[in-house]
Amino acid sequence: MPERVDFSKIIIGTMRLGKWGAKLAVKEQEAYIESCLEMDCVDFDLADIYGDYTSEMEIGVVLKGRPDLSERMRITTKCGIKMVSDARPSHKVKSYDSSRKHIVESVERSLEALHREHIDILLLHRPDYLMEPQEIAETFMRLKDQGKVMHFGVSNFTVQQFHRLHNLFPLVTNQVELSLFQTKALEDGTLEQCMDNSLQPTIWSPVGGGLIFNPGGDKSIIAIKNKLEKYADQYDCTLDQLLLAWLQKHPAGLKLVVGTSKISRIKSAIEASNIKLSKEDWYGMLQVAWGRDIV
Repeated sequence: MPERVDFSKIIIGTMRLGKWGAKLAVKEQEAYIESCLEMDCVDFDLADIYGDYTSEMEIGVVLKGRPDLSERMRITTKCGIKMVSDARPSHKVKSYDSSRKHIVESVERSLEALHREHIDILLLHRPDYLMEPQEIAETFMRLKDQGKVMHFGVSNFTVQQFHRLHNLFPLVTNQVELSLFQTKALEDGTLEQCMDNSLQPTIWSPVGGGLIFNPGGDKSIIAIKNKLEKYADQYDCTLDQLLLAWLQKHPAGLKLVVGTSKISRIKSAIEASNIKLSKEDWYGMLQVAWGRDIV
């Protein structure tokens, strides 16, 4: 049997909790984490670069004081992007790095920042054009044997890139962008590949960056919004719930990373799983977003 992780219905995206978004204080992040856990949302999505290399440390402060929360959480974090930052003065240019040295150093830093003895799931954040799959596989095996990382996956990998690495070491997910407004993963074989391997794809930006909620003066976006709101009225739900339900209709069992600092929006996202779109309405929404009939 392939290695598998059954992610919670909604994965909690943490990128906007701190410096890059809501700037929640430690106590506020603690209350937020606790509320998510009370709703059975145990999966939390992080990355070393979030918050200009500060997000892991902020959450780590919470977990140091509340190890009981840490024990209930399943933490995904990512590495592989080297961002130019005052926090990493050795980085002279933005680049990708999947070398053994960088992965191991990133894991050690994440463990220290999070005050944890292991990472539940480590993802390579972006495909490194110079990556050596055999070296990555050997590094993953070593980290797993050491008990520092339990599971491994990738993010934003093509079907072929995923296949090459998965053949050498079992991966548990490919986290990709997918929404009604960014449908590449519907057509490039990514979802089918996960289904073939009995894996759950995890999805970032599931509502397409929120443009539909604030279209400004863009007449084409306003027209799409007006049409989609008719579907929302039909299903007695909010527009964001409709967009999440559209993704959850897919048979691959997509697990959605919802990035918000508002608990009310997490509750709303959970409730979206109760919306059962008809197949015709699913295709109708797709054609609204595309602005044309399907071929």
